[in-house]
Amino acid sequence: MDLTFLYKGLILGFSVAAPVGPIGILCINKTIKKGYISGLITGLGATTADLIYGLIAGLGLTIVSGFLLDYKFWMQGISLIFLMYLGVKTLLKKQDAADVIVTENKGLIKDYLTTFALTITNPLTILFFVAVFAGLGFSNSGRNSLDSVPLVLGVVLGSGIWWLFLSGLTYTLKKRLGNQILKWIDVVSGLIILTFGILLAINLVKEMV
Repeated sequence: MDLTFLYKGLILGFSVAAPVGPIGILCINKTIKKGYISGLITGLGATTADLIYGLIAGLGLTIVSGFLLDYKFWMQGISLIFLMYLGVKTLLKKQDAADVIVTENKGLIKDYLTTFALTITNPLTILFFVAVFAGLGFSNSGRNSLDSVPLVLGVVLGSGIWWLFLSGLTYTLKKRLGNQILKWIDVVSGLIILTFGILLAINLVKEMV
């Protein structure tokens, strides 16, 4: 196994996770509302889904990847419903003083599974890994598929480092926010998540036309 792919994956994982999308918004929201651990666990849910998709693409499991791509439209539909649900739920969450203080270790499994489900229902992730591995020569049958393992592990480590950084930065900045601003975090987060859902809906409509 070529360990140079580990470093390439590390950079790739960090750069891919860094753009703030719905997962990033959820991570920020959970960190502010529930604490550092909740925010980190939220991000790691997405990282786990990336790991699964990366292994599918890297190990050449074409039957699985082909199935996911064949049903890409329907999986994106599920992702859309999930996004809209999360957006509305976050937006309409009751805003009172009690919501500002939440036990940090409460609901960590739910936080993890939420972002895992949101990421695993987005088959575009596997398209990304297929493209990356093909560009690095893993589509060549002469290359041992196990060589892709360091690359996938690097992606996971890079992604994990980003969530560590984002959660830590958010938690630090949280101390400077007043209660009134904290009460509006859910509203802003919900609107942004709904925006991502609307953009996904527009994309699905274009595919249907």
